[in-house]
Amino acid sequence: MKPPLSAAIRCFAVAAALVLAACENLDPTPRYPEITFTHEAPIRLDVHDIDYVQAYIPPSKLPNVEHLFPVRPAVVARRGAADRVVAAGLQGVARVTLVEAAVIESALETTSGLQGAFIEDQAARYDATVKIRIEIINSLGETEGRVEAVAKWSRTVPEGITLVEREQIWFELTEQVMRELDVELEHTIDRYFSDYIR
Repeated sequence: MKPPLSAAIRCFAVAAALVLAACENLDPTPRYPEITFTHEAPIRLDVHDIDYVQAYIPPSKLPNVEHLFPVRPAVVARRGAADRVVAAGLQGVARVTLVEAAVIESALETTSGLQGAFIEDQAARYDATVKIRIEIINSLGETEGRVEAVAKWSRTVPEGITLVEREQIWFELTEQVMRELDVELEHTIDRYFSDYIR
């Protein structure tokens, strides 16, 4: 005996709903963790306020590619400055300026011809440079001290890489260059700004 038509329609509707729900949960977009520095001890400066300035304006065209990154170096630099550099004084300002947060793409020479079909060459290189300047401005608006920290890091990618794989490498590149910058910045402040550390 065949089931009533209404029951068959209900079964089909339930099955369709389950398929749609499963599809909604299969989001193919990779999710990257936030790159933060809250696990590091804050650098307490003898100033009343921190002023962050983003002087670097991404060109948004080749050979620069940082604007294509899933996690942009400039955004991580801003977060890192907020996590690490803290005002702990009664007067003055520490001006933190993002001077550069660039990633340059360079094509690499690959093997051509029949031999190239059997060799997986590195096809492109990404060179990241992040530079931060910190100035101590007193209550009269005068610059009392200035330091700069620069970090550079490079990665290459092979031929035939997918967009997802490329973006993962970009994320790792951003994370590495920012970790390097954090170390360099702390060393620079310890060395040249010792009078302003509390």
